[in-house]
Amino acid sequence: MEIQLPYTPRPLQAVLHQELAQHRFSVLVMHRRFGKTLMVLAHLLRDAVTSTKKNPRYHYVTASRVMAKQVAWDYCKQLAEVIPGVKFNETELRVDLPNGARMQLLGADDGGDRLRGIYSDGLVLDEVSLLSETLFTQVIRPMLSDRQGYCVMIGTPAGHNLFYDYWCMAESEPGWYRKMYRADETGIVPDDELDAAKAAMSQDAFNQEFLCDFSAATPGAIFAKELDEIEEMQPSRITKVPHDPTVRVDTYFDLGVNDATAVIFSQKVGRALHVIDYFEARNEGLPFYARMLDEKGYLYGTHHAPHDIEVREMGSGKSRREIAYDLGINFRVLPKMPIEDGIHAAKLQIKRGTWFDRDNCAQLLEALRFYHRKYDPKNRMFRSTIQHDWSSHAADAWRYCSLAQREPFEGNVAPQQIAMSTYNPLETRV
Repeated sequence: MEIQLPYTPRPLQAVLHQELAQHRFSVLVMHRRFGKTLMVLAHLLRDAVTSTKKNPRYHYVTASRVMAKQVAWDYCKQLAEVIPGVKFNETELRVDLPNGARMQLLGADDGGDRLRGIYSDGLVLDEVSLLSETLFTQVIRPMLSDRQGYCVMIGTPAGHNLFYDYWCMAESEPGWYRKMYRADETGIVPDDELDAAKAAMSQDAFNQEFLCDFSAATPGAIFAKELDEIEEMQPSRITKVPHDPTVRVDTYFDLGVNDATAVIFSQKVGRALHVIDYFEARNEGLPFYARMLDEKGYLYGTHHAPHDIEVREMGSGKSRREIAYDLGINFRVLPKMPIEDGIHAAKLQIKRGTWFDRDNCAQLLEALRFYHRKYDPKNRMFRSTIQHDWSSHAADAWRYCSLAQREPFEGNVAPQQIAMSTYNPLETRV
């Protein structure tokens, strides 16, 4: 029985269908209005209908279930409604096919924990830049293993983030395929429409959305301008910065509990700050970081941590500072400061005499470029609040580093803000 899906691929899409059939892992960077969602759904549905495996399973995964329903569910029903015996499960966002195959839309709202235990013969990750860093390695890749399923990553650039990392990896990783489609090359969006969009959008936004430019500054980026200025005016400040064994290394921690912990390593050479190294890990305890410091082999000066290291844990009754001290890390506690004060100090520190090691601090530099404020579409302005994502931990560590370069402060707690007095004006005194 022949089934004709209501989908006619454009010439470029037809080529992609052929390429995707020949590669197990693919990364596709496509401009807005390329038709990528409809294309990958048709690809999944075709494979589901023609699969000869027992109980085939195909999945479309994006950042949230709400997004999956809004973006892809109507397309799924339009494509599959011509198949005799097909059933739609609105609650599960699932298409049940007469050959026993299923195609389902899923959201990775909780980092993908709900996807664990599912197997998949073919899977699409949409808007990869919005997904958890560990989703593919810890959840998706195991889903594909026993059935040797394939994975297609699609999206539009949003800075040098997770999607960019996979784009770079696909260039050299055996068995991976990658392809980029810019709007000024495909001819899908008419030239007059591109001109109108360019006039209405910022240059960075246009380059990102239509020209697939990973280097375009993220809207609302906080430190991108300062980094661009020093790269243009003083490129020698982001270069190879060798470790000086005669100078002690200071560290600046942003400690996560069930999240990432970021560590910046720097040396004060004269009046210049040399940022020589950066380390980040997640879901690890203080013993792990104590071993990491030993393995680095630096001669350490002062270890810095934010004020919340003083909070006592319910189980042990000890603060993390006390636990760290028992492990040989004597933290200097930085005073609690408003985030905006820290951002101001961090911007000034970038402009002043700071040198970054381009290789060892690549992850830190990418995070600083991406760190951005939330956008309020209703009022068409960026909020003062910061978007908490993968870049936040590195940026917070940089704020702490910058604040610590100010005049030295005494003590380990913030200055007292309310005067305390035992004087009682009603008390009778002799």
